[in-house]
Amino acid sequence: MSKLPLSSLFFFSFFLFLSIPLKVISQEINTERTLLLNLKQQLGNPSSLASWNDSSSPCNWPEINCTADSVTQLHLSNKNISVSIPPTTCDLKNLTFLNLSYNYITGEFPTVLYNCSKLQVLDLSQNLFVGPVPDDVYRLSTLTYFNIGANNFSGNLPPSIGRLSKLQTLFTHQNLFNGTFPKEIGNLSNLEELGLAYNEFVPMKIPHEFGQLRKLKYFWMIQTNLIGEIPEFFNNFSSLEHLNLAQNNFVGTIPSQLLLLKNLTKLYLYKNNLTGEIPRPIEALGLVEFDLSENNLNGSIPEDFSRLQSLVFFNIFSNHFTGELPPGLHRLPNLTTIRVFQNKLTGVLAPEFGLHSNLEEFDVSENQFSGQLPENLCAAGVLTGLVAHTNNLSGQVPESLGNCSTLRTFQLQNNKFSGEIPQALWTTFNLSALMLSNNSFSGKLPSHQLSWNLSRVEISDNKFSGEIPVEIATWSNLVVFKASNNLFSGKFPKEITNLSRLITLLLDGNDLSGELPSEIVSWRSLDTLNLSSNKLSGKIPAVIGTLPDLLNLDLSENEFSGEIPPEIGTLSPRLTFLNLSSNRLTGKIPIQLENLAFEKSFLNNPDLCADDPVIALPSCSYKPHEPKKSSSKYVAIVAACLAFLVILSTLFIVREYRRKKRRHCLATWKLTSFQRLNFTEGNILSNLTENNLIGSGGSGKVYRILINRSGESVAVKKICNAKKLDCKLEKEFLAEVEILGNIRHSNIVKLLCCISSEDSKLLVYEYMENQSLDKWLYGNKRRSMSEMGSVRRAFLDWPTRLQIAVGAAQGLCYLHHDCPTPIIHRDVKSSNILLDSEFKAKIADFGLAKMLSRHATTHTMSVVAGSFGYLAPEYAHATKVNAKVDVYSFGVVLLELVTGREANRADENMSLVEWAWQNFSRKRPIVEMLDPEITEATHLDEMIVAYKIGMVCTRASPATRPSMKEVLHVLQMIMERKELEVTLA
Repeated sequence: MSKLPLSSLFFFSFFLFLSIPLKVISQEINTERTLLLNLKQQLGNPSSLASWNDSSSPCNWPEINCTADSVTQLHLSNKNISVSIPPTTCDLKNLTFLNLSYNYITGEFPTVLYNCSKLQVLDLSQNLFVGPVPDDVYRLSTLTYFNIGANNFSGNLPPSIGRLSKLQTLFTHQNLFNGTFPKEIGNLSNLEELGLAYNEFVPMKIPHEFGQLRKLKYFWMIQTNLIGEIPEFFNNFSSLEHLNLAQNNFVGTIPSQLLLLKNLTKLYLYKNNLTGEIPRPIEALGLVEFDLSENNLNGSIPEDFSRLQSLVFFNIFSNHFTGELPPGLHRLPNLTTIRVFQNKLTGVLAPEFGLHSNLEEFDVSENQFSGQLPENLCAAGVLTGLVAHTNNLSGQVPESLGNCSTLRTFQLQNNKFSGEIPQALWTTFNLSALMLSNNSFSGKLPSHQLSWNLSRVEISDNKFSGEIPVEIATWSNLVVFKASNNLFSGKFPKEITNLSRLITLLLDGNDLSGELPSEIVSWRSLDTLNLSSNKLSGKIPAVIGTLPDLLNLDLSENEFSGEIPPEIGTLSPRLTFLNLSSNRLTGKIPIQLENLAFEKSFLNNPDLCADDPVIALPSCSYKPHEPKKSSSKYVAIVAACLAFLVILSTLFIVREYRRKKRRHCLATWKLTSFQRLNFTEGNILSNLTENNLIGSGGSGKVYRILINRSGESVAVKKICNAKKLDCKLEKEFLAEVEILGNIRHSNIVKLLCCISSEDSKLLVYEYMENQSLDKWLYGNKRRSMSEMGSVRRAFLDWPTRLQIAVGAAQGLCYLHHDCPTPIIHRDVKSSNILLDSEFKAKIADFGLAKMLSRHATTHTMSVVAGSFGYLAPEYAHATKVNAKVDVYSFGVVLLELVTGREANRADENMSLVEWAWQNFSRKRPIVEMLDPEITEATHLDEMIVAYKIGMVCTRASPATRPSMKEVLHVLQMIMERKELEVTLA
């Protein structure tokens, strides 16, 4: 064998020396690939990780980042992972970055990650973790970024978080923390971002130790139950860019130097109890969003705002500011939103408003502004909301606003405007609300086609004249038409009966004549009709009595003749107001109207009569006196005495029987408690009387029972049968007890105890002061508001409705994703969403709920359960359903909240879902389908997004519907006022 030359040997040795580390690196990659493939298998082999295979380097996989040919980062966000984090994750020895956000991981805090010795970034947000954050979380000592937001962690935040000394970012927002947050967070001297928002901590002040966080750029503690004054130490946070302390309970003034922070771009202090003036001078020239709304601030608005060239949102509404708007505010180039309503501002609105920026929302209502309306508000062509009502504005409406095609709402009511409305305004395509009442506008309604998008027209108390044109029929989506106290004349237009969506029609105080057409039968949704003080004649159409939702009817001071149609009598159970006075009506009034509720409804009709003397009308028949018969009188007295004795004896016997029965019943009742109780079964059983009855349903009656002198009440649901409890009701009872007895969630109604006997079952719940959601949405159509418990307002505004939607979604999200055994409710509807005194929503009525096994995706139902209008379409053809049936039903509730329409009768014979999807197929603008009672420019975008969520939830295919977790996330983002786009396709 020949020997190698020395030079060749040297080259071979050098090559061998170089190849050694290469082999080591190759072995390390192979080892990590094996680890990752095992990890993929432990994660359930999600299809989203299809690129992970044994034939390629992990460094080339989309979810992996490598440094020096070693895996350092795992990007596993939104991978549909639902299993616990495998301990082998930390076998990746160089792992510094782990993102597991937007998955479905359950269980308690993953302490297995303590073994990841080099971990710097950990994102566990948007999952389903529960329980407390452990005290030994400090073992993640290398972390610089820690995000556990949007989970279901509860209890206290442990002080040991303050030992994570390298942290630069800490987010714990949107959890169920109900304890305290630690002052030790102030020890995190490197912290730049801190977000504890949307947690129900016990009322706390911001610890003074937080003043040590001098590097903070982002401080987010909206809705965290903070109290006291806003600390002055914020003045020292020179790096602060974003400060959000909104929706807390702060008192006192704004820190004197807060607006001197030059890096500050976003400041949110709305919905607190702050007083005093806005501190000046303002040196935060980079401010983009500024919101101090809904406080008790006063004084004038500093002129320094005119220097904020980056300002986009300027919200100071619902305060007590005085004086004029800053003189240069209209020149700011980036300003899109001005909301200064509900203050005491004066002066003239600068005519250049809108000329120098892309103005979208302009709300100066409920102030004391004078002068004319700026003519350049829509100069950029993007103005959607012009709200200037309740001021002292005068002059004419600028012609330029008539050509503003983007306008959705136009509100100038309660001012001193005059002249004619620009003709183009009546036909503006996107306009849905035109509100001009209580001014001095004149002219006629246009005789050409009007905007079919309009849903609300209010022009009362003006000087509009002439006939109401036949073109009014083109307002096909009109819901509210208020035109009282104008100068309209001519015949009552038959074409107005084409407006089948009308809910409110006010034409009183005009000079209309002629007869009412029988076609008014098309007003199936009408609840208020006022045609008083006109010259209408003929008979009152009988079809008025067939209008199913009519609550208020005023036809007084006209020239109607003939008899009152008997059909109007059938309206009496639901009529809250009726006035037929000052007409020429004759004959007997319908017998149903002969009661004190209508005693002033028929005045000044000389030829009307009644049989009941409580109505101030002549008697319809003469009844001659019969001769007195003394013998009959004595016989009657004797009979009455005997009857009295019989009744007295009977009452005594019944009382003794009830005493014995009650003693026997108390012995046979069994009480099973789930909470600490401050009442006994005797308190409950003795008060199950008709006087305490508040509702009834297919499975029993519901009582409100007072349990102590302080006014505390409970709700008792009684399920009983004449004999032994039948099988179906027994199952419903056991289902509620099994589920509610083990549930602890703030958005699930609390079951206090159950009381059972051989033939009756009682479920005792916490009492919900504001009863059920459906009574608030439709109670004014179904019953008087006096029947609705502790009512604070006659309707629900949009922020309250959104709060209810989020609360209900949180309850369902808990049932579907966080319970040890997932639960399908199966009967989600507005009547099963209860509201406490603060309008916090709680899911109720689990009689139809079924338990699901942890690993099952479907559950076989023996019968179709639920309520019409809320049933998912798969119920009709499948015996197996999953949690998506609740998503569908929740989508219906969301559509109810946004549209104000009932689930099972939105339009003629269509359900709400059918109605919504039909309008979508016809490409009808969503803004026209929103509830006109709450269609305000300030919340329009939020309502549109919520409407789209409702549509997505009610898709026909269960697979295309989102999970409740996804729905909740989007709704919470709406509450944060984040811009969202939801696609319906």
